[in-house]
Amino acid sequence: MRCPFCFHKESKVLDSRATEEGASIRRRRECTECNRRFTTYERLDEVPFMVVKKDGRREAFNRNKILNGVLRACEKRPISLDAIEAMIDEIDREVRNNTEREISSEQIGEIVMERLKKLDEVAYVRFASVYRQFKDINSFLNELQQLLKGE
Repeated sequence: MRCPFCFHKESKVLDSRATEEGASIRRRRECTECNRRFTTYERLDEVPFMVVKKDGRREAFNRNKILNGVLRACEKRPISLDAIEAMIDEIDREVRNNTEREISSEQIGEIVMERLKKLDEVAYVRFASVYRQFKDINSFLNELQQLLKGE
């Protein structure tokens, strides 16, 4: 496995653990060149699951896109990476358990927002502001008021 820091091609596995429900294996590795540590995940290669975008385009489901969006929303918040990864695993499982082989990007966004609301309200508002593309301050305030009401 190539080191993400120095790009050396050799690393050693320090620890391997199955994630929840055994869907993937988390490996803690150490580069044999620079001795820095990093984490890799091994997952089963599955039949592509398609996401239908707002403009009608279709693309393969990519959990990393969700992870990147959630990480941006959770920036500088007291949320552990383990909690974020567990949430992403839940979302991934829910999306893939859908009986259809396609899902809309809107449905995925709603699932993410539902989970973020439970995890951290500030991260939820950050994600919602990008996802819902608030047109003005009033639409943003309406979302905050609904959050305060507990909806």
